[in-house]
Amino acid sequence: MNHIVGIGEYTVSDNLLDTIQTYALASCVAITVYSKTRKVAGMIHVALPECIDERYAKLKPGYYATTGVPLLFEKICKDFGCLKSDLQIQLFGGARSIRKNDLFEIGAKNIEAIKSMLAKMGVTYRLTEVGGNISRTIIMDVATGSIQVYTQPIKI
Repeated sequence: MNHIVGIGEYTVSDNLLDTIQTYALASCVAITVYSKTRKVAGMIHVALPECIDERYAKLKPGYYATTGVPLLFEKICKDFGCLKSDLQIQLFGGARSIRKNDLFEIGAKNIEAIKSMLAKMGVTYRLTEVGGNISRTIIMDVATGSIQVYTQPIKI
């Protein structure tokens, strides 16, 4: 089965026939988590670094780095029995806007917020494909943890 992860969504699977994918990561960041020992894969598609109104964070916690990152780890560790020390964690996305006056710099802020959350949780990660000004689609294979990345330039 192919699991599609939309903006603010996440999924975890231990079915070796599954793939997990997300489309068109620009300033958004996908975090992939894989346990080679347990053959469990997870992914979340984070849109913003943090939420200023808790009501929104409760409705869609995966949308924000500050609520989504802990949620993904809780799911993969508690529900699937994975150990944090066993997980391979990669980050994708966080692109810069091609506009000259990108005042918000959401891509960079997303990456920093996610790195901060991972540091608080005491896990190591790899900045696999972040930054730049390209859109990324990623597909993760649950059986192997391998990830295919497809890119396109960001257009206005």
